[in-house]
Amino acid sequence: MDLGLAAATAVVQGGTQGMGLAAAACLAADGAKVAVLARGRANLDAAVAHLLELGAADAVALQADITRPDEVTAAFDQVRDRWGELNILVNATGPKGDRMGPFEELTDDDWLTAVDVGVMGMVRCVRAALPLLRAAEWARIVNISAHSTKRQTASLIAYTAAKAMVTSITKNLSLTLADEEILVNTVSPGSFASEGLALWARGQGIDPDDLHAVMRGIAEHFGHPAHMPRAGAPSEIGAVIAFVASRRNTYMTGANVNVDGGSDFC
Repeated sequence: MDLGLAAATAVVQGGTQGMGLAAAACLAADGAKVAVLARGRANLDAAVAHLLELGAADAVALQADITRPDEVTAAFDQVRDRWGELNILVNATGPKGDRMGPFEELTDDDWLTAVDVGVMGMVRCVRAALPLLRAAEWARIVNISAHSTKRQTASLIAYTAAKAMVTSITKNLSLTLADEEILVNTVSPGSFASEGLALWARGQGIDPDDLHAVMRGIAEHFGHPAHMPRAGAPSEIGAVIAFVASRRNTYMTGANVNVDGGSDFC
């Protein structure tokens, strides 16, 4: 499907790996100009080269730490200077697995870090991007939440709480920006074999490339099976994110799109 992205401008925060990179790749393959925002220079350079190979009209590395407001502002200043406007913002970075653990073992710093990275990073990017989004003919914001907000896991309480905040803020933004026809949606992945899950799988002695084995491990360890007998590949959710962020999405706003392999009655 032509997503109507030829020469559109996009920033993918967390776009150098996993689901963020998969979304950036789909946008690039449709001819968009794509900036990826992350901390690591090597990953940024590799991502930009990959996006150009896929056909991006332009590709830009934005090196910034989303926990530092001044760095986020400076990154979007680069976007303004280069493109003058922004059609798409995707926020893909979330809290990391080092904040896992049962409630009583998590410190105040664990909670604050989960919120700072998983929520405030998104808030800072939206705040910096809004003037550029308002300058564009059409604009979309897609924030990545998680299906775990609907199926709880004891050791993911801080992660899940942060993702629930992302979902709530997205819903509110969809309301406040509707008059400007800036569409704001959440995509909530289920079990996808991105870097975090791959790291967990290796720790369990599971080959992260064996998606069927990964899903069996998830079902046994977390009690979260799905109708599909395998975990998802990042490319499968990248396409969904790209559609929700695209010009072809003309009316969906305030939605939380679950992409979980089917799990409502598991």
